[in-house]
Amino acid sequence: MPAGSSHLTIVLSAALAGAALLGGCGGGGNEKPTTTTTPPAATTTAPEPTGGIDPMAGASTKPVVVRATNRQTALLTDVRAARHEGYDRVVFQFRNALPGYDVRYVALPVHQDGSGNVVPVQGRYVAQIRMENALDADLTKASAPLTYHGPMRFSPATPEVAELVRSGSFEGVLTWVAGLRDRVDYRVRTLNAPPRLVVDFRNH
Repeated sequence: MPAGSSHLTIVLSAALAGAALLGGCGGGGNEKPTTTTTPPAATTTAPEPTGGIDPMAGASTKPVVVRATNRQTALLTDVRAARHEGYDRVVFQFRNALPGYDVRYVALPVHQDGSGNVVPVQGRYVAQIRMENALDADLTKASAPLTYHGPMRFSPATPEVAELVRSGSFEGVLTWVAGLRDRVDYRVRTLNAPPRLVVDFRNH
């Protein structure tokens, strides 16, 4: 073999070996990101709140109004409140349906539906929970028996809600008010089985 050809063969062999080595390194670099990339689902998941405190997404101090769609009058059976991490929860539970509702801050003093009498309420601020096509007695029965047998006024052991007071039941509109220690934001939710209207007030 001529000397020139031998020299060319050595150069080509060295170039091919270098290309193979670089190709091997490049393959390793392409694999590394696929093993460390965060899965797409994780990027869309909101981070857990510090200490498990609910961030109250969507809460505000603006009125929340949903028109009634229930043909059958929603019959109240229970009212309760409890403290949670980040909010005080007030629950209105019904026997048969969910009513329409209007939740908003109102000015003091509070007046009773129908009579207009002043209703005393503990707290510096008041949020009114007005439930339409709802009652706490069954008017379809001759004796109109009560469906709610709890207190019409009570003070739950909660940091923000000072008192809950029934302020009226008039012409298919059932109204309660929540006396609050501060003007906090709130959110309104509904739950089923059984039907419940839930109002969460941010606490500190």
